[in-house]
Parts: sequence; C-alpha cells; structure tokens
Amino acid sequence: MSTETATRAALKGGEWLIKESIPSETFTREDFGEEQLMIRDMCNQFLEAEIYPNLDRIDDLEPGLMKSLVTKAGEQGLLATSFPEEYGGLGKDFVTSTIINEYLGAGHSFSVAIAAHTGIGTLPILYFGTPEQKEKYIPKLISGEWAGAYGLTEPNSGSDALGAKTTAKLSDDGKYYLLNGQKCWITNGGFAQVYTVFAKVDGDKFTAFIVERGTEGFTQGPEEHKMGIKGSSTVQLYFQDAKVPVENLLGEIGKGHKIAFNILNIGRLKLCAAALGGARRALTNTVEYAITREQFKQPISNFGAIKHKLAEMAIRIYVGESALYRTAKWIDEKEAELVAEGKPFNEALLGGAEEYAIECAMLKVYGSEVLDFVVDEGVQVHGGNGFSAEYNISRAYRDSRINRIYEGTNEINRLLTLDMTLKRAMGGRLDLMGPAMGVQKELMSIPDFGAEDEALFAKERKLVANLKKAILMASGAAVQKLMMKIDTEQEVLMNIADMAIETFNAESVLLRVMKMVEQKGEASSQLNLDIMRTYLYDAADKVNKSGKDAINAFADGDEQRMILMGLKRFTKAEPFNSKDARRRIADKMIEEKKYCF
Repeated sequence: MSTETATRAALKGGEWLIKESIPSETFTREDFGEEQLMIRDMCNQFLEAEIYPNLDRIDDLEPGLMKSLVTKAGEQGLLATSFPEEYGGLGKDFVTSTIINEYLGAGHSFSVAIAAHTGIGTLPILYFGTPEQKEKYIPKLISGEWAGAYGLTEPNSGSDALGAKTTAKLSDDGKYYLLNGQKCWITNGGFAQVYTVFAKVDGDKFTAFIVERGTEGFTQGPEEHKMGIKGSSTVQLYFQDAKVPVENLLGEIGKGHKIAFNILNIGRLKLCAAALGGARRALTNTVEYAITREQFKQPISNFGAIKHKLAEMAIRIYVGESALYRTAKWIDEKEAELVAEGKPFNEALLGGAEEYAIECAMLKVYGSEVLDFVVDEGVQVHGGNGFSAEYNISRAYRDSRINRIYEGTNEINRLLTLDMTLKRAMGGRLDLMGPAMGVQKELMSIPDFGAEDEALFAKERKLVANLKKAILMASGAAVQKLMMKIDTEQEVLMNIADMAIETFNAESVLLRVMKMVEQKGEASSQLNLDIMRTYLYDAADKVNKSGKDAINAFADGDEQRMILMGLKRFTKAEPFNSKDARRRIADKMIEEKKYCF
C-alpha cells in the first residue's frame, strides 16, 4: 500500500475495504482527552463503590436495588453525558459516550441495565420524539429519576422483528390507540417507567409508541430466571386493550422500522464497547489469580501454556479497542459534518450511525466473541475454582453468553455485514467494481518478484492490502457465480463476513500501532508491536480458511484452482515467532498484575 492511495477525507461506511487510512488521522484510546480520562475514572470509581460490593444482592434481584443504582448513576451525570444540554444533558461527543459504555461494561448485570436505559430505553424518544415528548421524558430519563425500556421482541419474532403480532387500533373516540399483544425479554421491564413499544397499526403498519407504567390494560409478567445477567430485570409485557394516548405515538405511523433499526446500529457498537470493558476486567482477575495460584511449587503464571492464554486474551481485547474507537470517531466526524450542513442533532447522530452500520455490525460480532473467549479461557486458567461461585470469573462466564444473541444475533450481523456492503455497491454508494476488477487483472498477471520494500511496516501494510484483495476476489467471484441465489447461501456470506471482520481488525490495530510508533518511537512500543504482529500473523491464516470454505462452496474446476491460488498469494504472511511475542505480552501483564495495554 502506498501513501499516495491514502485518503485524507473521512472514509464512508465500507470504504476501508478499498481505500487506505492514515495512522495520524486514526483515533485511538491513546488520544483520549483529559476530560474523557476523568469520565473513565468516574466510571471505574462508581463500579468500585456501588456495584462490586453488591454483586450478589444485584443478582438476587433485591427489590428496588437496581433502580436505586440507576438513579445514583444519574446523580453522578453518567446517564446524561451524550444528551443535549437543553434537556439537562452534558452534550458530549459520541466517543465520550462510548467510553462510558466501555468502562461501565465491567459492571455485569448493572451494565446491561444502564446500556438498555441510556440506549434503547431513551434514544428512540430523543431521536424521533416530538418537542413535547422530549420535554416530558428526556430530563427525567437522563437524571435517573425514571428508567427506560424497549419492547420489540415477541415470542414468535426475534431476528424477524417486522413479524411482530402486537396490534394497535385507534379508539372510537380518537383519543387512544388500543394495544393488544405480548412482548418478551424486556430488559429493565420490571422497574421502568417508560417503554418504547412496537405494534402494527390496523394490523400492518409497524409503528412505535411511548407507553408509561400504569397505563390501563398494560401489565407485566414475573422476572425471568436466566442463565446469566441474573440481576438484570427481564420480564414479559402484556397489552389487553392498553389505552395509549394518541400523543404518545412515536415518529410516523408505519415507520417504526426506522426507529428499530437505526437504534440497533448505535446499540451494536456500544455492546462491543461494554463487552470489551467486561473482558478487560475478566482478564485482570485471571492474571491476578494466575500469579497467586501455585502448582508444582511455583505460580501457574510461570508456565508457557498459561502465558499463551493470557497473551491471546490481551491481544483480542487490544485489537477490539482499536477497531472500536476508530469507528466511534468516524461516527463523531460524520455527525459533525451533518450538523455543519444544517441537520438537527438527532438526524446527525442517526446519520452517522447509519453511515457506519456495516462497521457497527462487525464490531458487535467481534466484541461479543472476544468476551466469550476471554471468560472461557479465564475459567480454564482458574481450573476447578473457575467453576465455583466464590470466584467472579464464573459470574463473568454466565453473564457473557447473552451478548452473542441480543442486538441481532451474531449470525444475523454476519449476514448483514455482507448484505449491506453488496447493496451499497449495487446502489452506487460504494465503488467496489473498480477495485474488484483490478484484483481480477492482478490474478491474471505475472506476480511482481521485485525487491521487497524494507521500510518499517511495509510488510504489514502489504499484508493488510492483500487481505482486502482476498475479500474482493472471493466476494466478487461469489456474486458472479451465485447471482440472485447468493442470499440463500448463508454459509458463504458468513465466511466472507469473517474475512472482512479479521481484515478490518487487522488494519485497525496496524494503524493504532503505526501511530504509536510515530509518536513514541519503536523502542517504546515493542509490546504493542508484538500484539499487532501476532494478530496479523494469525489473521492471515483465518482469512485463508474462511476464504477456502467460501470458494469451495461455489467454485469448481479451473475456476476454483485459480481463485484458490490467488487466495494463497493474498494470505501469505512472513514467518513470525508468535510464541516469544506472546510470552513478552504475558510477562508485562504479570509484572503489572493486570491488563495494561
């Protein structure tokens, strides 16, 4: 990749695949400002003071406790950060709100309640409400006086949200909508005062409504008994001619899908943030345990097998952080651009999130799977004790599993990743045709065996560029071969999505470390280089495997052989001693007694 091809304009959603980013213009955790660091510390202090000492009480669903904790968070300003000042908010940027989601994400069930409240429980009203609705609800929600919840899922409609059966019919006197139906898995449902509920007006117009606790005909079921996040209130909602005032219709009749899907874009990125926050704490707990646990007359942290696990956990977290804040800043910049064009606040942020919906879907998949990996390996390092409720890692293990299901299952988000990319390409919004034709031309030409570029990061940059070519080659060939049937080949779509996720992450961590070296020098960044190079080394193999699985599913004969040869060329990585790199990474955490990157 040459710097001549780099773009200094903000990349559009999906454009990372065909354009090169510049390290100096890539936002990283190291770019947090003084105020952002202060907010981060506030989150940590809140968890230490209010949440960790009460985890068992929270998991026991002690009446009134979770609501009181939400109120306390509101009193400290942790709910109001990204909301407009005119409603009592602090008016901070999207990156800052992402920081709060990440650091409160280490709060187990509390983090779920907070994320649901500040996200799906409040944002629909902020973004789609009338001025009167915003004035009535937003100040009380962001102060913590009231709690919010979101009613979309039904017993027979989960991923197929538009298949909901709940109905809304205008009353004879025209004053109310009468809602009939049932919602399930409603986070904060047991104590919320305000619910955003989706129903079909006249049985077919998917529409959102603001429903208050105490509404006639609106009741809730008992708390669900769940495998994890036990302290998160989760109930079913029942509507039997529930009388919702006409002024509580949210947005436009028949346009509820805009609310549901736009809110999910933001929620997916913030779920990734929370998952990484939880993963960081789980890894720190695991490092501490490995140092104190002795076997064969020495700490188990001395053993190479344990060091490998600790290092791999750290690598995946670090990479996730790199991709997360790169994307959060893009959303920030898009929001600012739209505001400058005269768009109101709500349309600007929704526009930013929609622009990067592809990246948000990828982040949701990766972040949730990183947390699952970290807590699973954490239990393994704890051994038998990891299976005991006395050790927090067992709670982290149970709490993690839900993240791959809600905000759209990871399977749905993988399918969306490629579906949205192809639709943008076909709609002229994303120019994939030119780069894809360029890759095909390169495959037909004699490889360039000229002298290797020996500049720092030249090999890593070339590898990332080649991984992008592998994606363009595999996806282009799949579209040509499968044509209109490609939507039914979900396995192929998910394989290519996995190639994209690995490559986006690889580029993100490379940009972060390149920027660090530019600022601090190579000598001060050795462990970061170890993390980046280990991830890229493994990513090449993962992209190769996913690529082969996709190609072998739709190609055969000479076409198959040619594409597989191209895949092998594009996923070739330089030999690298990842064992020693992982040991260095682990040794640093053992020295610091925590995740420290």
